[in-house]
Amino acid sequence: MKKVKSLVLAALLACVPAAMMSPMAMAQDNVAAAAPAADNAAAPAESPANATAPAAEAAPVAKVAAPPRMKPTEGIGMPKPGEITLQEQFTSTGHTARWLHDKMLLPLITIISVFVLLLMLYVMVRYRRSANPVPSKTSHNTVIEVVWTLVPVLILLVIAIPSIGLLADQYKPAPKDALTVKVTGYQWYWGYEYPDNGIPEFVSNMLPEDKAKENGEPYLLAPDNRLVLPAGRPVKLIITGADVIHSFAVPSLWVKMDAVPGRLNEKSFTIEKPGVYYGQCSELCGARHGFMPIAIEALPPAQFDQWVRSQGGTLKGAAAEKTADAAPVTAEKKI
Repeated sequence: MKKVKSLVLAALLACVPAAMMSPMAMAQDNVAAAAPAADNAAAPAESPANATAPAAEAAPVAKVAAPPRMKPTEGIGMPKPGEITLQEQFTSTGHTARWLHDKMLLPLITIISVFVLLLMLYVMVRYRRSANPVPSKTSHNTVIEVVWTLVPVLILLVIAIPSIGLLADQYKPAPKDALTVKVTGYQWYWGYEYPDNGIPEFVSNMLPEDKAKENGEPYLLAPDNRLVLPAGRPVKLIITGADVIHSFAVPSLWVKMDAVPGRLNEKSFTIEKPGVYYGQCSELCGARHGFMPIAIEALPPAQFDQWVRSQGGTLKGAAAEKTADAAPVTAEKKI
């Protein structure tokens, strides 16, 4: 009997928790059943917002059209037939360098060369054997020795003053608001990247002759993709090489900097006016060294900002502020 009583008590004890839990389970089931109904009841009120949100997310972002490809100007930013001097310059350092070359170095070189030539001709005639059977025994002349020592020193000083200034200007650090562009030399093409604007690297290869003529550009100087820069804004180029040493050179902008693998060289300048400026690799870099053209397309600031947006890039600093100020106001905030 004791065993029977123990079994009955155990069964009762097992049934008590289940009986206590059943009302709670039913309450939870009722709440779960009521929740969908509440959600369905609230859905009509929220449906306009819910319908608008996916539509707004799915709506494509309006793409900004790139400005038209600028046509080059004959004789500007490129060599001219029969040209014997430096190309016309469009940067401040380029103006200084051309002035130093045309107004100082060439006249000095010409004067010194003509003077030495005349002096040699005079000596050949004046001191020839027939006119001087007995040669002079003069071995020293203090005045002449002082003159030919001091005059070259003074000439070098006159040349050194503007030359040192030009060197300092060429390596002057770029201002903080300068546009940064990374230039990479490859065998045998160029790569351009805009880290400030979030534009990834794109490559620039030489156009075939028929395509260059179709575009009205000089063959061997025209690439498919140009390096687009703003005119009137400071630019900082970070130049490097991916394989061998190249040299990024644009004569009309007085830009020439070696692209060395494993090293970042910097060149800063400001282009004075819009235009297309051509250059080439100026370091013997392999079999197709002569087929690495450079074309810089300098756009007005507003068109450059348009080009950046057309490439999916973003504007920063003063350019972004000017764009925001110029944007039309579509709605007014009502109080």
